[in-house]
Amino acid sequence: MNAIEVDRVTKVYRRYTRRRQFATLKSALLTGTIVRDLRPDETLAAVRDVSFRVPAGCTFGVIGRNGSGKSTMLKLVAGITKPTEGQVRVDGRVSALIELGAGFHPEISGRENVFINGIMLGLTKREITRRFDEIVDFADLRDFIDAPVKTYSSGMYMRLGFAVAIHVDPDILLIDEVLAVGDEAFTHKCLDKFAEFRRRGKTILLVTHALGLVERFCDEALWLDSGQARGAGDPRRVVAQYITDVAKSEEQQLAAHDARARQAASIETPVPAAAVPAARAVSDDQAPRNMFQATEGRWGSREVEITDVTLVGEDGQPGHIFQSGERLEVRLKVRAAEPTRDFVFGIGLFTAEAVLIHGTNTGLEEYQPDELAGEGEVRFLIDRLDLVEGTYKLDVAVHKADGYPYDYHRLLYSFRVKSHTKDVGIYRPAHRWSFSPSIRFKPAQAPTPGLGTGR
Repeated sequence: MNAIEVDRVTKVYRRYTRRRQFATLKSALLTGTIVRDLRPDETLAAVRDVSFRVPAGCTFGVIGRNGSGKSTMLKLVAGITKPTEGQVRVDGRVSALIELGAGFHPEISGRENVFINGIMLGLTKREITRRFDEIVDFADLRDFIDAPVKTYSSGMYMRLGFAVAIHVDPDILLIDEVLAVGDEAFTHKCLDKFAEFRRRGKTILLVTHALGLVERFCDEALWLDSGQARGAGDPRRVVAQYITDVAKSEEQQLAAHDARARQAASIETPVPAAAVPAARAVSDDQAPRNMFQATEGRWGSREVEITDVTLVGEDGQPGHIFQSGERLEVRLKVRAAEPTRDFVFGIGLFTAEAVLIHGTNTGLEEYQPDELAGEGEVRFLIDRLDLVEGTYKLDVAVHKADGYPYDYHRLLYSFRVKSHTKDVGIYRPAHRWSFSPSIRFKPAQAPTPGLGTGR
C-alpha cells in the first residue's frame, strides 16, 4: 500500500515582469486563465512530469540543488499548492515541517502559540494540553514559554515550531531541511525522533541537502534537477549519481573561472627582456618569498614561456576536482625562444585565501640546469594530496637563478579537494589512533550531517 502517489506531476508558475500585470483577481479571471494563456518565456516549470511512489512506513529522501523543485514537490504533497498537471494522492494524516512556526503570532506568548499552532495542525485543545509539557521540553524552552514570541531568537522560534509539528503524531511526516533549526544537541534530538517515527511504521518524506542523512535513514531516494527526476531508487546509488553530477558542475565552474583569470592576465603586455632591470642576486631562501608576495596575475619577459598548465588526477585524466590522499600531477608545457642554460622552475600551493601551504623550486632542490631549448614538459608529482576538503590555488613559474622573471603565473589555477572525512585546517598528515584495552569504540557508522567523524 502506498502512502504517497505522485503521477506525471507538473507545477508551472508565472514569471512576474512589468508586462501584463493583472490589476485584480476579477480582471485575471475575466481575461482568461492566468497560466495557460502565457507565453513559454512568461512561465517557470518548478516541477516537470515527475512520478514516484512512497510505500506506507517508508522513509523517502528527496535531494537536489537549490531551485531544483524539492520544496515545491513537498508543498504539492502537503496540499499547500495544487499541480498544474498530474495527480498527487496522499493516504493518511499529514504533518508538514515546511515553514516552521508559520502560524505563530509575535505579540503573544509561546504557550498561547503552542495551542493556536497545534489546533491549526489538527489537534484538539485536550490533545495539546496532554502533550504540552513534552512539546516545551523537546523545544528546551521551559524558561521562556510565557514570554512573547517576538522576544525569541530565530533558533528558539524554529525549535518551538518543530516541537509542535513533530508532536501532532501524523501518519505521514513531511520534512524540509529541519536540521538547520538548532544546535548540535537539538540536531541529535531530531534524529532520535526520526528514528522513533521509523520504528513506529510512520511514513517520512524528507527534503534535504544532508546526503549522509539520506544514506543513513532513507529506504529510497529521488534526485530532482531543474524540476525533473534524474534518478530514483537505492539511496546510496542515487546520492553517488548526484555527487558525480555536482562534481562535473564544479569542474566546469572552476575551469571557467581559471580561463577568465588567465584571459585577464594575458591582456597584460609581456615585458621585453631589455625592459626588465637586472634582478639583484638573492639567496635561495629569499626567492620563494619574493614570488609569493605578488598579487594575482602574470608577468615576465617570456624568453621562456609557460604555454599550458594541466592538473592530472590519479585516473590519468585532467581536471579540477580531486580526492584527498590521491596522486596529483602538475604538468607544465614550456617553450624557450632561444636556448638557455639559466632556468629554474617553481611551484607554489596556496589556500583560496592566498595563505601559502608549500612552495619549492628546482633551485632549492639542487637541480643543476644544463640546457633548455625549444619546447618541453615539466611534471611536478605529489604522491599523496594530503589536504583537507576545500579550494586551493596554484602558482607556477620559470625564472633565472637570480630571480630574473621569464614567466610567472600567480594564483591563476584553482582546484578543489573532496573528502569523506570532514576534518579542519589545511594539511592532513598520515596518522593513526591507538587505545588501551579499557577504551572502546562502537563500530563505525555513517557520520551525522554536519558532524565530524572523529577519525
